[in-house]
Amino acid sequence: MERWVVGPSAVRDDAPLALEDDAPEVSTEPVGQPYDLNHIVSDGCFLERAEIETALALLKRKKNLILQGPPGTGKTWLAKRLGFALVGAKAPSRVMAVQFQPSLSYEDFVRGWRPDGTGGLKLADGAFLEAVELANSDPNRPFVLVIEEINRGNPAQIFGELLTLIETDKRVESEALRLAYPRTLDERVHVPSNFYIVGTMNLADRSLALVDLALRRRFAFLSLAPALGAAWRKWCHGLGGPVELISEIEDRLKKLNVEIASDRTLGGQYRVGHSFVTPPEALREKASDEWQRWYNEVIENEIAPLLAEYWYDNEEKWKAGVRSLRLHP
Repeated sequence: MERWVVGPSAVRDDAPLALEDDAPEVSTEPVGQPYDLNHIVSDGCFLERAEIETALALLKRKKNLILQGPPGTGKTWLAKRLGFALVGAKAPSRVMAVQFQPSLSYEDFVRGWRPDGTGGLKLADGAFLEAVELANSDPNRPFVLVIEEINRGNPAQIFGELLTLIETDKRVESEALRLAYPRTLDERVHVPSNFYIVGTMNLADRSLALVDLALRRRFAFLSLAPALGAAWRKWCHGLGGPVELISEIEDRLKKLNVEIASDRTLGGQYRVGHSFVTPPEALREKASDEWQRWYNEVIENEIAPLLAEYWYDNEEKWKAGVRSLRLHP
């Protein structure tokens, strides 16, 4: 997966441009390793197959989808793979990723004036319009833009008039609009029907504002939850994880998540996701003590800071939560 680079260099030299009426038809054959729903499952998705099918169907129908949920539930992981499944291949040139952050602006994301390196300014397209240009140049194939942490910025301000253009029934040339920074007086821009957006949203970040209702109307939302169950256990056992240890990890994290969900100051959106305790490939066939060491390191270095943030006003409570997870030799 490549992150989309803002700037003219992001437009690939080999991208076909179908700008003339007599331009040759672009091949609809996928470029890259074939990828579909079955690959999402085999890559280690712990959702039920029906849930993955629902996510893909929502994306195809609405064209704009946001995956929301607690930290560690694999939102970004799934967003990128849904993109690959939609385009039918592991094709980084057609599944692009950007990340929102508080200082991101319309001028960064869509179009604005930027230094030209000679002391002047030039009008430059941002990541969104560059992606739209690629989709317009090859209308027979789908393109996907993944927006990580979409609510870390101000989506309504960053999208601007694009909030109208990304609506499902506005994806036609007749609905084109004049942008805030047009290149010519008669320039009009529309978002093509072969362009899809997948966003991710972490509901447990206290610093984030609620998503604008106008944005909510234009996206379908799918909630992810910690997926500690049969599929997760099967994945861990496939790496050679000790059966008793895996069951112990699952049991302890599930109990902590029940406590978090029942806390009136927190709730279900603050549960700890399965990604934290999903073992890496490096642990394959390792001894039991190495698995236990890996798990305790995750508790101390990743989950403990999270719990300290959750219960920042109750030190004993978050420390008790850490103790409830820690395994002793």
